[in-house]
Amino acid sequence: MARGVGGHGPANIMKHLKGLDFPASKSKLLSFAKRGEGPDTEDVLNILQQIPDKNYNSPADVMKEVGHVE
Repeated sequence: MARGVGGHGPANIMKHLKGLDFPASKSKLLSFAKRGEGPDTEDVLNILQQIPDKNYNSPADVMKEVGHVE
């Protein structure tokens, strides 16, 4: 995954999810990420909205699905 601009990078997405307890549903991921601040918050939310609606057991599970988002 060569993303890194506009909120697409894994580190940027994980920054918005820092402190979130897992397992977590997609809606919980979105709610938690909305609390983030910065110009990239909307980009992160856009990416998270595109992942499947399921429960995620870890940050690695989230990043695996984010890697499939175009």
